[in-house]
Amino acid sequence: MKEKHIYPEGCYFNSIDDIAGKKITIMGLGLNGGGEACARFFLRKGAYVTVTDMKNQQQLATSINSLNKDPSLDKSRLTYVLGGHRMQDFENADCVIKNPGVKYEGNAYLAAAKHIETDLSVFLHFTKAPIIAVTGSKGKSSTASAIDYGLKSVGFQTFLGGNITVSPLNFLDKTDGTTPVVLELSSWQLADLRGRKVLKPKIAIITKIVPDHQNWYEDMDDYVADKRLIYADQTSDDFTILDYDIDDYLSESYNIKPVCRCWGDSFAIETRGTVFRYSKEELPKDIFGVFQRDYRGKMFGYAKLPTHLMSKTAQAAHLKYEPIMESLKVQGEHIRTNVLNAALTMRLMNVSPEQTKNTLSRWEGIPHRLEYFHEWKSPISPIKVVFYNDSCSTVPQSAVAACASFRQRTIFIGGGTDKGLDFTSLADTLSGKDSDELPPIQVYLLSGTGTDNLIPLLEERGVAYLGPFDSLEVLLGVLKANLIAPNAEEIYDYHKDDAPIPVVFSPGATSFGMFVNEFDRGDTFKDMVKNIYV
Repeated sequence: MKEKHIYPEGCYFNSIDDIAGKKITIMGLGLNGGGEACARFFLRKGAYVTVTDMKNQQQLATSINSLNKDPSLDKSRLTYVLGGHRMQDFENADCVIKNPGVKYEGNAYLAAAKHIETDLSVFLHFTKAPIIAVTGSKGKSSTASAIDYGLKSVGFQTFLGGNITVSPLNFLDKTDGTTPVVLELSSWQLADLRGRKVLKPKIAIITKIVPDHQNWYEDMDDYVADKRLIYADQTSDDFTILDYDIDDYLSESYNIKPVCRCWGDSFAIETRGTVFRYSKEELPKDIFGVFQRDYRGKMFGYAKLPTHLMSKTAQAAHLKYEPIMESLKVQGEHIRTNVLNAALTMRLMNVSPEQTKNTLSRWEGIPHRLEYFHEWKSPISPIKVVFYNDSCSTVPQSAVAACASFRQRTIFIGGGTDKGLDFTSLADTLSGKDSDELPPIQVYLLSGTGTDNLIPLLEERGVAYLGPFDSLEVLLGVLKANLIAPNAEEIYDYHKDDAPIPVVFSPGATSFGMFVNEFDRGDTFKDMVKNIYV
């Protein structure tokens, strides 16, 4: 594993007032709000701002128009350099604000910068807010969003930001020691904090670890090394929430640690925080955390906490566990795990078990994560379908989880651009091999390099598929034609009183080439479905 870049401890800016008059270069405006938020923040603090991006003005029109139409900004101090970077903008800047999607290693522009910060490093240096930080491969956004929803619902003034496309600089001035901030952190964002010692979360959560971004990292150890930064500067007064269940750690890591069965174990022996674990099954006697239990066909969530953290009611009744999760509005086993971690976080923030349980039962999930949004009935037969948008599924394991979220056969839509990942697990799921889950009725594929890798695996397993399609609109049109075909009831084995068939759009790959990003992909999918299935 190559040596990682370590940034200087602390922050370039001594105070917020120190920003005034500084020459700031923002590397990457983008369309997701991060670069735009940085430009707005530094302009309002009195800096001279140069925004530079490899994209051109037309591609960035949405962000540029938003800045240009903001009457509160002094545009005389704002310069755009678009369609490429100029070395002078990095050499002459007092500080460069780095985009997390740009590697430091081998980048001549960043090497020329006197000082480098990110929106997160600036925010974390200056905020006094208690931080709840979430990273992992799957479930970061759902976990962070459920925590934010739960805490807000019970009266906390909470803010949500980070990789979830909201820069924390948007709300820095509104935070204090009483306002919890929930941050979803990607591995790239964490890498940009290495050495700074500004991330000291009161609660750190690492969700399920699976292979991701293997076109960026050398191997899984290289990838996970950045995830480990989430707890690097915690103390025993802080909490670290980690997976307890067996995963592929023993086959994925080249640096297996003694007595470790899973990635969660390897984190648990490192962190100085007080460790809690989460599991799909009851935890062993000496392990604290949360787990799920099946009762009469329904899954419930329980917290197993040290006595001093248990509610007074539980202590008085000498209970071993506290019920903290019951029925949920959102679908999927993986979503239940994310909500269970949100419930544990609420308990660690001193929210009562009953309040926690009742509050999270009302959470409706978030856009692009197995999002129910449309229902349609065939005009010529009893067939009904319901559409789910899971566009933020950018790794095969996410698509596997989406397929496993329904207790009936689905129509699966997937495929996209490869990022160096193995599609074997998805091919196995779509074939029904080694799985208790029912394989999809039909499989539709969008074109892309990831799809090119998936197709041979499907063909080896005898899985029929339609596509790959170069157009999502054409794909949806073909699906509709099949649903209204004369023999559709026979093809889909559909009967008059059957439940609607779930149509699950869970690409399991990135969106580059056909869409701007996964959010554009999901919005496009929803718009097209509503236009075609009327």
